[in-house]
Amino acid sequence: MPLLRGFLVLVLFFILGESVRLLLALPVSGGVLGMVLITFTLMVKGSVSDALATASQGLISVLVLLIMPGVVGVFFTASQFSGQWLAVAAALLLGTLLSVLTTLLLMKWVTARGVSERE
Repeated sequence: MPLLRGFLVLVLFFILGESVRLLLALPVSGGVLGMVLITFTLMVKGSVSDALATASQGLISVLVLLIMPGVVGVFFTASQFSGQWLAVAAALLLGTLLSVLTTLLLMKWVTARGVSERE
């Protein structure tokens, strides 16, 4: 039962994200908005329920299958990017660099905050 409850929470936040996207006409995926909303909710709450943790762990184990449709879509539309290899390469490099830098700064902030709370 906790697994179903956790999936229900995830689906509800996905639907909430889609609703926000449609109401505000945002050019962002409803899934991304749902993840942002659930992140803020969990930050305010301060903890993750066992049901949500159980459902999330189940999804993490099949993460490759969740990413696969996007990879296949890019594979079949690769001909559209044939003349844009420099822009695609620059976007991939810059995106990777920004992701790593953001993760580094966030991890540094979180560990510093954790050390100061323990003292």
